Amino acid sequence: MPKLYKRVLLLAAPMALQSIITYAVGMADNLMVGSLGELALSGVYVANQLQNILHMLVTGLGAALVILASQYWGKKDPENTRAIVTIALKFSLGAGIVFLVATLLFPMEILGFFTNDPGVKQEAWHYLQVIRYTYVFFTVTQILIASMRCVEQVRIGLVLSIITFFINVGLNWVFIFGNLGAPALGIQGAALATLIARMVETPIMIFYVRVLDQRLNLRFSHFRQSHRNLVGDFFRFGFPVILGDIFWGINLAIQGAILGRLGPTALASVSIANNLFSMVAVGVYGTAAASAVIVGQTVGAQEYELLRTYTKQLQILFLFVGACSGALLYLVSDYILLLYNLTPETMVMAKQFLTVLSVMIVGTSYQMSVLTGIVRAGGSIYFVLINDLIFVWLVVLPSAYLAAFVFNAHPVIVFMCLKSDQILKCLVAVVKVNRFNWVQNLTQETVQT
Repeated sequence: MPKLYKRVLLLAAPMALQSIITYAVGMADNLMVGSLGELALSGVYVANQLQNILHMLVTGLGAALVILASQYWGKKDPENTRAIVTIALKFSLGAGIVFLVATLLFPMEILGFFTNDPGVKQEAWHYLQVIRYTYVFFTVTQILIASMRCVEQVRIGLVLSIITFFINVGLNWVFIFGNLGAPALGIQGAALATLIARMVETPIMIFYVRVLDQRLNLRFSHFRQSHRNLVGDFFRFGFPVILGDIFWGINLAIQGAILGRLGPTALASVSIANNLFSMVAVGVYGTAAASAVIVGQTVGAQEYELLRTYTKQLQILFLFVGACSGALLYLVSDYILLLYNLTPETMVMAKQFLTVLSVMIVGTSYQMSVLTGIVRAGGSIYFVLINDLIFVWLVVLPSAYLAAFVFNAHPVIVFMCLKSDQILKCLVAVVKVNRFNWVQNLTQETVQT
């Protein structure tokens, strides 16, 4: 048991620290933009909804990459591992270009989906004009970071996040408020700072993968190769993963649209609550991501008895991490809220949202880590997709819609409906994972070009 937990810690700690720094940038954005008023804060939240969809799509591509590439790496097959990386990167880059073009052609139509408030929509438009150019850089960097995770090279993601933190937060201070002789650009300054940070981190990541990494040995020539059989496998096994994360992104977008029609107070409150939740939940997501790599490599190596032992030990770890994260979120929420310039109404609602999340995070830590870190990484790729579709489209969104627009419930009740699946899915997760009928080796013997 100590050996497994040490391995999880060595993988999860850098990823968690990376996420902390990434979300710290988001928190700094939130605080600085929040000083401009709740309307500006709501506008940034709305504009970022499309980014959230792209983020979930790229996350899906990265998850599919980790599932397949980890199994090939566990099988000691670097050639096929590299091939999977190149496939994921090509499709991720294509997605970034599509999202950029969509925001260039239909910006107001896209924003209109997420809010009907003219003031919020106008603020969102100012932010979107700049932030959309980050999409392409973001897609490349994230897939390359995922490729390094497959071969247990996770420190580069942490280093990159530290660099990005100082660039982004420093430039926020310069461009939002007009310091050091720069013009005061408001929320466009926040977007410009993010764009510059993305433009710096992408070439750094490319340089690391091309020159410094000695495990994967990825070269530009690998991207010119065609891997028809592996493309088929990538979408055969990866499509449910990618589709699941796309649907999850759409789900979050619809949740944003529902909350966006409850007024600027609800929007500002959920923006603050989500940012703080993301900061605290890094241990949960890091543990799940580390578990996925370990489970994938164990399946690829066909060490199935060891896998059973790992599965039981990991479930204990997931519950422990969830309980600690929930307690931490509840204890720090009051102090973090004092950093914001909020109306009393928004302060109360944000605290209520955070109380809900401090309970839900325990369920998230168990069910999400079990279903994506064990079951999906072990090869049962369709189960997680179907389970999410059932809960999101038959439970979460209908209940939240009815609560908001039929029963005119308080925003906190609507928020509880939107997060209810995090507890309900625990019942499914505990049964599925302990039946051990989810193991499937997804690898091929050779790669064909």
